[in-house]
Amino acid sequence: MKAFEDRQKGFEAEFKRNQEQVFRITARRNKLFGLWTAEQLGLPADQAEPYARTVVEADFEKPGDSDVIEKVQKDLAAKGISMTEPQLRAELDRAATEAKRQLMEK
Repeated sequence: MKAFEDRQKGFEAEFKRNQEQVFRITARRNKLFGLWTAEQLGLPADQAEPYARTVVEADFEKPGDSDVIEKVQKDLAAKGISMTEPQLRAELDRAATEAKRQLMEK
């Protein structure tokens, strides 16, 4: 019975690590996406990081990526920059790949 409990605890610990890793990758992805968007918006360097934080925070509004895409698309449209959802999703995917690479190097 002890071996079963130890094995269960091991699976739970691994699940927790995996969930934390997914969270870190998603947060990093959103930050990178926010920095990219700040560049598209022509924001000065001192405003890029704070803007990227707003993109990260937007992800907590509803499940999935639609809240992040909507926020960025709205912000770009306010500056007269038209980007389609597929274009933004492609950039979000690129940011996800880069986020994974960065976090795996650590």
